[in-house]
Amino acid sequence: MSLIHALVARGNVILAENSEGRRDFSQAVQTILSKIPPNNSKLTYVWEQYLFHYVSEGGLTFLVMADDSVGRRMPFAFLAELQRKFTTAYTPEVIFDVPAYGLNEFSEEIGKLMHQYSTSPPPDALSQAQSDLQSVKNIMVQNVEQILSRGERIELLVDKTDNMAGQAYAFRRGARNVRRQQFWKNQKIWVLSFVVLLIIVYLITAAFCGAGFNHCNG
Repeated sequence: MSLIHALVARGNVILAENSEGRRDFSQAVQTILSKIPPNNSKLTYVWEQYLFHYVSEGGLTFLVMADDSVGRRMPFAFLAELQRKFTTAYTPEVIFDVPAYGLNEFSEEIGKLMHQYSTSPPPDALSQAQSDLQSVKNIMVQNVEQILSRGERIELLVDKTDNMAGQAYAFRRGARNVRRQQFWKNQKIWVLSFVVLLIIVYLITAAFCGAGFNHCNG
């Protein structure tokens, strides 16, 4: 799917979310949520081949992660519809009182919207999103790396590091096996060479002394 992960949050508190991806993006999402300013804003963060688009308004953040191939118009159209549906479904009293994931019943609706906008987004919504993108000046694009401290970069790279560590371990294990096989191969060659040398010495000696070395003793 073009839209991979979407959520509604109150500050850093996720109220409802839905994910269609196999990877765990919770750490990246939490890092981005912690960097969103309290004022109303719209922004796109770039991380690897993914784009994190969000709309922050009235203390709520609506965020969606998408493949970079879909651009920005469709994800922002999705966010506008997500914001409309969520604020229609719940009153401010409920929204600002529930704990984390207290409205995760809305996850199913998020999933339906993600599927709809990934497969056949409404043309009118796309047109409106395009108009918003052209008129709103504060919709910017930032690379996630630009907003992270060194420690946060390390946390976001945990998945990459784990994968690389696994590959390095497999490489080292394979290298050890190759060295072990080469060692025993060399040992066999040395043993075989020694046996051949003994046979040659025996044959030369037997030629002068006889098979039982009787002539040499005489």
